[in-house]
Parts: sequence; structure tokens; C-alpha cells
Amino acid sequence: MPQATGLVADLQARFGDRVTCQVHRGDRGVFDVVADGDKIFSKDQLGRFPRRGEVGDMIAPLLARPRR
Repeated sequence: MPQATGLVADLQARFGDRVTCQVHRGDRGVFDVVADGDKIFSKDQLGRFPRRGEVGDMIAPLLARPRR
């Protein structure tokens, strides 16, 4: 869970109130990142936790586009 909470802190520092983060404690090692209803990162599919800045770099273009 420390990696997940660290990621939340990084995203909030980078994007402020433009993002809302939710962490759900589980016991199966699942780590998915969903933005605007689309899964943009899956630890299960990639076999690894995201690198520092990786999720933020995926989210930045989404924040730049017009809202749906």
C-alpha cells in the first residue's frame, strides 16, 4: 500500500484538485488506474507497479483534452 499512497501524493502534487484519487485496500495485489472510466494502467497486465511519473504522464494529456 505504501507505493499506492506515494503515487496518490505524486499525482496530487502534480495536478492538485484537477484529479481525484481513490485507493481501495485489497489482498490480491491488484493495482489498476482508471481515468475517465478507461483503464490506463494495470499491474496485472504489465506485471509491474508503475514507475515514478508514469501514471502522471498518462493522465496529463487526458486533462488537456476537452471534457466528454
